[in-house]
Order: sequence, then structure tokens, then C-alpha cells
Amino acid sequence: MAKCAICDKSVNFGNQLSITRSHISKRSSRTWQPNLRKVKAVVDGQPKRITVCAKCLRSGKVQRAN
Repeated sequence: MAKCAICDKSVNFGNQLSITRSHISKRSSRTWQPNLRKVKAVVDGQPKRITVCAKCLRSGKVQRAN
């Protein structure tokens, strides 16, 4: 299963609700996928390709390698 290397964010499961006329008539299962990116980052002083979520990239938790 795909997972962020920094924050361990992974797939979430839940119910998709079908709402008709103020009643929930049907429920079906669905998944929420994390926004993962494969980036080349500095890990332990060495450039390495890791999978990171977009939130960790935006917040600056990952130092990208050139």
C-alpha cells in the first residue's frame, strides 16, 4: 500500500452516501487516496527517491535533491 515516507499518510476508507429527498437511501464503500509524489530528496545525506504527500512537500518537511 502506498504511504508517505514522512507522515505515514495512506489510504482512508469510508462510506459514500446517496442522499435523495433528505433521506440517506444507499451507502457504498469508497476510498480516499492521498496526494503522493515521487521526489528525489536528501535522506541521511544521500539523494534518494521517496514517496511523499503534497502536504509535506508544501510545508518544507522534505529537502529536495538537485
